Order: sequence, then structure tokens, then C-alpha cells
Amino acid sequence: QVQLVESGGGLVQPGGSLRLSCAASRSIFSIYAMGWYRQAPGKQRELVASITPGGSINYAGSVKGRFTISRDNAKNTMYLQMNSLKPEDTALYYCNAVPVPALDWGQGTQVTVSS
Repeated sequence: QVQLVESGGGLVQPGGSLRLSCAASRSIFSIYAMGWYRQAPGKQRELVASITPGGSINYAGSVKGRFTISRDNAKNTMYLQMNSLKPEDTALYYCNAVPVPALDWGQGTQVTVSS
């Protein structure tokens, strides 16, 4: 089974930036459409960005224009560049397949946006 390891989270002030990474234990990004999900306390997990093997990209309306998803197939790694962060972006961020998150969940990486 594929292992996913998320990293790059942290505490950042409103308006700041972070880049998240999702490292896979084997080559999957040319096979699966993948996405970044997030879950805030007391809320359901939501999909914020996705990328297909062919390179088609979609964003949730709440992050469009601020977040950028990308991947490096050679490194088996997917990224999420997050700019202009807002307090409402505070959540635990995960990566997984889309539209059905069929892979084992990683531990996630915490993003906290606060002054």
C-alpha cells in the first residue's frame, strides 16, 4: 500500500505563505488524480485542490487565486503553495486520491494562521 507523508505546515500570520509537501512511497502521480484535503476543528474534511495525471487542476472557490497545486513525478511529491493565508485556512491538511480518497491517510500537517 502507498504511504503518504505530509509536511510543511506551521504557524503563520494572516497574509503569510506556506508550501506543503506530500511525499508518496512510490510513483503514483502518473496513475492517480490526487488532491489536498483539509479538516478544521468541528468541520468536515474538504477538498481544496486537485490535479489529474494529465495535469488538469481544480480549486475550491475559497482558495482559488491564493493556492497553487503542483507535483514533481520524478520525486513522487505533490505540493501546495499557499499565499495570502487567512485565519479560516487553519486546519489539518492531508493529501489523498480524488474523487475518492482511497489511499491510506497520512498523519497530515497542521496549518495555523493567527496573529
